[in-house]
Amino acid sequence: MEATEIRRTVELEDHHWWYRERRAILARELRRLRRYGPPGRALDIGAAGGGNTRVLVRHGWDALVADYSELAVELARERGLRAIHADARELPLPDDSFDLVCAFDVLEHIEEDGRAAAEIVRVLRPGGTALITVPCDMALWSAHDVASGHVRRYTRPTLRALLAGQGLVLDRMWSWNVLLRPVVARHRKSSSGSDVMELPYLVNLGLMGVITAERYLPVRSLPGVSLIARAHRPAHG
Repeated sequence: MEATEIRRTVELEDHHWWYRERRAILARELRRLRRYGPPGRALDIGAAGGGNTRVLVRHGWDALVADYSELAVELARERGLRAIHADARELPLPDDSFDLVCAFDVLEHIEEDGRAAAEIVRVLRPGGTALITVPCDMALWSAHDVASGHVRRYTRPTLRALLAGQGLVLDRMWSWNVLLRPVVARHRKSSSGSDVMELPYLVNLGLMGVITAERYLPVRSLPGVSLIARAHRPAHG
């Protein structure tokens, strides 16, 4: 992610509808994990300033940011987060050292996404959980993807194959941003750059209402704009 995109993310993420709902999804998953034991060590790969990492910390996790961008590391540290400069394809971290690894909208930026997925598995302890989000469907490819530094968009089969190929067991995969997919598809046909931008208050509020409604509707199996996967490293073997 370019420095301008990282700065824009940090400036917008506290109030922008897309980032707010993604944090809400993470919080729900963390509450689910709490049923199986207390929070442990978490790694947030490609955290871009640590907006999601702050959610991990609030839920009691001992969280570390790992980002390829020195700017992202600097911004995360300014927010009081522990952060290191790291390449997702070769993390400078010990084997079996984290109970949870998050990679939110990271793999699509990496040509060798298999290496990054393998590193997620390596640093996870046996039985540990991975939470991964990616943009989906090359039919939605647009100038936004180019401006954001994406290499690809995924399908359910390609994401499933990527994770399984590196030894992760998929627990669940679902679509996100389903209700707004037609709007996104139409907008991106004429877009000339990134969609990450400041929005008028009422527009942002309306989009927040739509994406929040999605929590309560049976739409997660339908095509969306993003895919979310929860997987784990097998405890044995």
